Amino acid sequence: MGVEIERKFLVDHSKWAHLEKPAGTHYRQGYLVDDQTRTIRIRVAGDKGFITIKGTTNGISRKEFEYEIPADEAAELIENFALSAIDKIRFKIEFAGHLWEVDEFLGDNSGLIMAEIELKYENEEFKKPDWITIEVSDDARYYNSNLSKNPFKNWGG
Repeated sequence: MGVEIERKFLVDHSKWAHLEKPAGTHYRQGYLVDDQTRTIRIRVAGDKGFITIKGTTNGISRKEFEYEIPADEAAELIENFALSAIDKIRFKIEFAGHLWEVDEFLGDNSGLIMAEIELKYENEEFKKPDWITIEVSDDARYYNSNLSKNPFKNWGG
């Protein structure tokens, strides 16, 4: 059984703009099921497709299963069956022994830049890059599935 242990942070736009970073990958994510107990997501990441099933969040952990599927089928599933979707550019950055995944959101979520770090256990210590600002792990507005339904542009300042 897979378990995702993840923390989310906002990113300082000015420092991020000046950071030397690798090329990003376009992600399109659609949500087939999204409720309090489970999420089923379809993702096209570059030229790859995935289906991901996530359980209830408990703290910063939740059960997660992810399987690669053909990218063209993933795109078709999003187009024909997703209740909502988001687009973003993801950058993967190694820092102090951990992988940071930084998302620059597009469309109705433009202006939002968020970083995630996956941990081996909930209280694992890690160093934060200087472009990391406040933690939003416990703020459900920042869940990608919620951003697909209530985008950042609607939050009003």
